[in-house]
Amino acid sequence: MSDLHAANETPRSAYIHVPFCAHRCGYCNFTVIAGRNDLAGAYLNAIEKELEQLGQPHEVDTLFLGGGTPTHLAPDELEQLLSLATKWFPLAADAELSVEANPIDITPEKVAVLESAGVNRVSLGVQSFRSEKLKLLERDHDRGQVEAAAQLLLPRIPNLSVDLIFAAPGETLAQWESDLQSAIHLGTAHLSTYGLTFEKGTTFWNRLHHDQLREVDEELQREMYLAAIDHLTKAGFEHYEVSNFAQPGRESRHNLQYWLGKRYFAAGPGASRHVGMIRETNHRSTTAYIRRMQQGTSPVAEHEELSLPMKAREQLVFGLRMLAGVHIPTFQEDTGTTPWELCGTKIDQFLELELLNHSYERLRLTREGLLLADTVCVELL
Repeated sequence: MSDLHAANETPRSAYIHVPFCAHRCGYCNFTVIAGRNDLAGAYLNAIEKELEQLGQPHEVDTLFLGGGTPTHLAPDELEQLLSLATKWFPLAADAELSVEANPIDITPEKVAVLESAGVNRVSLGVQSFRSEKLKLLERDHDRGQVEAAAQLLLPRIPNLSVDLIFAAPGETLAQWESDLQSAIHLGTAHLSTYGLTFEKGTTFWNRLHHDQLREVDEELQREMYLAAIDHLTKAGFEHYEVSNFAQPGRESRHNLQYWLGKRYFAAGPGASRHVGMIRETNHRSTTAYIRRMQQGTSPVAEHEELSLPMKAREQLVFGLRMLAGVHIPTFQEDTGTTPWELCGTKIDQFLELELLNHSYERLRLTREGLLLADTVCVELL
């Protein structure tokens, strides 16, 4: 299917952003608002108004509630949000409904709310099992609370994903391997591993530039990433995307839509949607988002009309993040062009540097290329 045809397709995925958190962690640059539980009612009203702009419900195959921390909402608020979400985005048969969660929020009451709403996948923000590292990352849970959350979730919602962060200041390879083994033994179906980054505007960025924190050196970061691949694949996980590992059949179907270049709906502060050839992002400020919805004005802060070549480049770059890589005949059918017509010189350079491999009609990152995936992708864009 060409992008011209795909542009007219109604998206089959939706994302809803829930900005609330107990506090903002020092490394976090996401759209969150901490300590403002009083805004939950106004936020839910604003979400309802934004979803009403759809005009009619749209059936989806994947629905994802992220944040922030959706489970930071009180049980009745969480129930209301899930009801709104599934009213405007009714789930197709065998759909995936994911919710991000914080370990300390997982109670029997909230698990019951999730299960009764049809949630069949939970992404748990664990980050680490070690108390020293959790304290450094400014997380508000401990190992025992992670294990307690898993014990509550797994019998009811067995498709459990865990996020882990590596390369925290002062972390050793052995300590990271310990986190990996703890995650494996937890019984999780999916793991996402992210190297710690110091983003401008975060307190970690300021502490780094005041010599209060030090980045882990590049070689150790490399060893940690490769250790994740080795430990997790030995434990039966498939490494299917640069940062993501899944037990067979447990890939994040929602995120796969992004990596496959599919269109998607989105609502909430800071949420980005891609419908047709238009990409829009809502205002990042939760209070500004609520105010705009109360006033009946658009929540959109950024509006971009994508050209076909731009969309094709994005599809190439997202496709390369998957271990399966880009199937060139399918890519050409989807976009009307080839990777070489878009950026042949760069691709040839990366092939020569052995960061990319071209075989069996597929273009994919090599093991070395995985370590430099962000650099490769930026160059190709």
